[in-house]
Amino acid sequence: MSTVASPPAIAPARRWAMLAASTLAQACAAIMMHGPAFLIPTLHAREGLTLGQAGLVAAAPTVGVMAALVLWGAVTDAYGERIVLVTGLLGTAVLGLAAVLADDLVLFSILIGLAGASAASANSASGRVVVGWFPPERRGLAMGIRQMAQPAGVGIAAIAIATVAQHHGIHAAIVVPTVAAALAALVVALVVQDPPRPPRPVDAARGHGNPYRGSSYLVRIHAVSVLLVVPQFVVWTFALVWLVQDRDWSAAAAGAVVAVAQIFGALGRIAVGQLSDVVASRMRPLRWVAVAAAAVMLLLGITAGADLGVAVPLMVVATVLTVADNGLAFTAVAERAGPFWSGRALGIQNTAQFLTSSLVPPLGGLAVTAAGFPWAFALAAVFPVLAAPLVPVRREQDLT
Repeated sequence: MSTVASPPAIAPARRWAMLAASTLAQACAAIMMHGPAFLIPTLHAREGLTLGQAGLVAAAPTVGVMAALVLWGAVTDAYGERIVLVTGLLGTAVLGLAAVLADDLVLFSILIGLAGASAASANSASGRVVVGWFPPERRGLAMGIRQMAQPAGVGIAAIAIATVAQHHGIHAAIVVPTVAAALAALVVALVVQDPPRPPRPVDAARGHGNPYRGSSYLVRIHAVSVLLVVPQFVVWTFALVWLVQDRDWSAAAAGAVVAVAQIFGALGRIAVGQLSDVVASRMRPLRWVAVAAAAVMLLLGITAGADLGVAVPLMVVATVLTVADNGLAFTAVAERAGPFWSGRALGIQNTAQFLTSSLVPPLGGLAVTAAGFPWAFALAAVFPVLAAPLVPVRREQDLT
């Protein structure tokens, strides 16, 4: 049986309201975690920083996130989801406000790094709210909806932060994630309540009941997710520049296609989540996604190298498939880890993905420089090929 039991009866409207609040919390946290990347043009043009220096400033929240994910997960396991979300989001707002008022650029960077660490609270806690309140036959769909939060937050940041920074400077731009975090904290405080948990076993308090002991199930899911992050970020990082440099598209047209692909990718997460509910399995669809991602990345590389028109639609399909695994893996980790370990397990899951995704742009850039975009796309197909046999299909427990 699944480690996470079906929740008690609750009004459907309340359940969906908590899903909406959790999704809002994750989206607003994503604005702070990923938004400073859109300060780079202003940091370079107005503040006189080199692109490398501007990149270091923009990376500060990501460093904070990676440092704090597992810690927030442990706090969630110990004290509950609602207090973690409210505390983390309020902390994000306070630190964001301090960054707005900071005159020194070094202090500004430290503060947005700490704000990113505080925003990381949403990654573990908001996922546990969804898993805890939705029954097994609805969790895949619900988590797919929740997983739309990251691209939504990045999209808002791309528009709002970049525009405000261009016209009013970097400090004014941080008002955007600051206000968003404060709003999300208020909504969570009003709407979310902790999912029910069984009585904590005595051995759980002593650190026993560890889902990593005696089974490689969670470790294999983490490994699969790390491998599947590579083609995802290869497409995310290089699709636009490929269209502009190799296909001679305008930046506006390329940006529009990439934006549409991201929308389809977000919808694809919902569709795959619903599929996992229908087939009562997270791992079988996860393996299907890995195989499909390998095939489409290889085809993208071949068609891009041959300069065929079908390469652009394949890029859109690749965007959809390479992000489809996120919700499946996230749901499966929370279900297997259970109510007393899911926070830490989700923290480990996210930390591994963040570390891997941070390596893809520089290493992928070296591959593009050495061999070109088509070879970079084709080489990315190797990673889902390696991931597919690692998916622990036979070790999956029943969802009911």
